[in-house]
Amino acid sequence: MKRRRVRRLVLLLVGGAALWGLLRIGGHFAGAARWSNVPRAAGAILVPHARAIRWNEQSELAQALIADWAAEPLPDWHEEGKVTAPRALLARFASGQDLEAANAYLQAQVPWGRSGSTWELHTQGDYDFTLAALTTMLYLYGDEPGVLYPETRTHLLDVLLVEEGGNPRVSVPRTLGLIRDTENHLLMTEGSRYLKNRWLMLHGSTDARYDNERNGMERWMLDLLRELNSAGLYEFNSIPYMGYTLTALLNLEAYGSDAVRGAAQRVLDRANWEYALGSLAYRRFAPFRRQLARAGLTALDADYHTALIRTWMSFYPTGDMGDDAPLTEGRHHALLAALLPYRPPDEVVRWILEKPTTYFVRIGHGPWASPEIYAGGPGYLLSAGGVHRGKRSMIVARPITLMLDDEARDLSDVLYLAGPDDTFTTWNNTGVHRDLACAAGPVHVPASWELIVSNDLWEVYAPVDGLVVVVHSQVEQGLVALFHDDDPKAVLAAVTAANSDPVTINRVFQWPDGPRITFNVNAPRNRWVIVAVDDEHLDTAFDRWPLLDGEIDEY
Repeated sequence: MKRRRVRRLVLLLVGGAALWGLLRIGGHFAGAARWSNVPRAAGAILVPHARAIRWNEQSELAQALIADWAAEPLPDWHEEGKVTAPRALLARFASGQDLEAANAYLQAQVPWGRSGSTWELHTQGDYDFTLAALTTMLYLYGDEPGVLYPETRTHLLDVLLVEEGGNPRVSVPRTLGLIRDTENHLLMTEGSRYLKNRWLMLHGSTDARYDNERNGMERWMLDLLRELNSAGLYEFNSIPYMGYTLTALLNLEAYGSDAVRGAAQRVLDRANWEYALGSLAYRRFAPFRRQLARAGLTALDADYHTALIRTWMSFYPTGDMGDDAPLTEGRHHALLAALLPYRPPDEVVRWILEKPTTYFVRIGHGPWASPEIYAGGPGYLLSAGGVHRGKRSMIVARPITLMLDDEARDLSDVLYLAGPDDTFTTWNNTGVHRDLACAAGPVHVPASWELIVSNDLWEVYAPVDGLVVVVHSQVEQGLVALFHDDDPKAVLAAVTAANSDPVTINRVFQWPDGPRITFNVNAPRNRWVIVAVDDEHLDTAFDRWPLLDGEIDEY
């Protein structure tokens, strides 16, 4: 009887722990479940796909990345098999260095964990991070026996690449099938499964388990990629997960069937077009998902997406077009961008290099998410900081920023505005319209900016030629308006004549000789701060916004 009671107590404790864990991870992934299969209208701005650029085959940045990774010592597989070890091997194979030791090292390894997200009841997860890099290795060097030895390739296929066949695992491991895994894990795990199957079939296997047409993996993968393209990426801008999503897509774009390659390319093109619209001179300060601990990140070039963009641009045919700053963030993703064949569409490249015209765009990310809003043009970019949608959303709300074509690398070097306190979870920083920004807090003006002229309501700066920045800053409200002008005094006079009431400017800004913008800096966290233009009320419910909407002016 005593043993039976002990067993019951143990089962109760284990069951309770499992239930608590499921509830916890269920909250962690609840947004993903809400997001799934929510396609939205494309919007007025289409994603460009045309390609005519003839890219260089080599670049100085790519060669430096390969050399740096090849110089990394081969680490303990179980400690650093997730990121460092596979890339140190890839670079050795790419450069032809230390091949005997690299092959011997790989032949000695066994899987250090399991695929899928890590949590309390699945503590050895994340092996799919390794699978993605090993898949790249198989396709790049599996047919080069002088590089990847035949016995190494056999070990790779039989031992290390553990996912195969036709049963994709959509849920987080050990959640009873109740919780959908995140897109980066799905793409890395199931991408490696799909591509291992494909490799085996292309190399003579007749086993039906590996036929992606017959086992259902071709259709499943196409459905996933089409969902990502029609609903948008859920982990948009996420640090660090966006980089793993993109590199998993690079594998599929390089080595999938024609249909899968095309579908993966369309997702990559969309992500890179959004990057081009939401960045300036390889700097980006967009809202991002996941990792609330990263709320205090202030670097303008810490986005891992930037590492891939700079690597691709280093192959641009007129020379190395990458930024001159050292590539310190995202080097592990940049190596994959250097080795795999994808390059962005021509129009995306053009907008990365320069903004040819003024524009205003809104990117909808669906229910329980945050929109991205950008207003920019040649030499400047206003980026809305986003809005936190509750703890389960895992969205970090960031300040609204004004970036210029200068040397700024940190938030402190640019004009920014946000909520009135440091509790970012209360902010709604979606207050960006064309050349206008507002928020429920003061405006931070960089110390390097010189005040040109001011009065009781407005301060006027001219940080670069041809741009006048007008600022109204109070503890509980900030307002910024941009004028393409060279006369700060004339701009101040015009703005003051149109906006002289200190009460009215808490909710309305009247452009001199232009529209009247109504806003609510204390808008609920599911509504856009910008309310109306003149007498036309706007669709402020951004959960239902299209994927990419707005206006790009004629040029």
